[in-house]
Amino acid sequence: MQTLMPLPQIYVERTLAIIKPDIIHKEDEIEDIILRSGFTIVQKRKLQLSPEQCSNFYVEQYGKMFFPNLTAYMSSGPLIAMILARHRAISYWKELLGPPNIAVVKENYPDSLRAIYGTDDLRNGLHGSSSFASAEREIRFMFPEVVIEPIPAGQAARDYLTRYVTPTLLKGLTALCKRKPADPFTWLADWLIEHNPNTPRLRHNVTVEEP
Repeated sequence: MQTLMPLPQIYVERTLAIIKPDIIHKEDEIEDIILRSGFTIVQKRKLQLSPEQCSNFYVEQYGKMFFPNLTAYMSSGPLIAMILARHRAISYWKELLGPPNIAVVKENYPDSLRAIYGTDDLRNGLHGSSSFASAEREIRFMFPEVVIEPIPAGQAARDYLTRYVTPTLLKGLTALCKRKPADPFTWLADWLIEHNPNTPRLRHNVTVEEP
């Protein structure tokens, strides 16, 4: 009995990353680590939040003992906010950051970003969204002009490819196998452009009557 392999999932996730006020001078160094870790920086901005804005951003932490110190620290200077994207961006970014507890992270995760750039539990270097819902809310907060459109995943992605891409692509691949060109990628690209079903069709021999 033949075992069917599961179809690959097409899913790009986004998360919010913040370089906190005391280490923004390390911006270039941190961005290099982010890019080498497989993330795309979709958007970036430098800004300074007021204490009131920090309270709204960290509303999930409201009522905790450290909340006043947190909002005071995060409003003490400019910070760098970034939208990061990749497969499983939220969990991979959290893994790259390491736990928020500095004693734990420096002992057990010495190569993580918080172990490298953090100094204490408050000044732990960087922020990352904790969940999908938090990422959406935080991205909208820091980048209100960004429209977060749903990205096709799983069956939705397969349905889209089956309907709009696969029929034409299979014809192109069949033609490619018959021709066997020296540069198959360029040949296939040219073929797809020439046979694009969405190319507008010009109407010929249209008679225009004068009024």
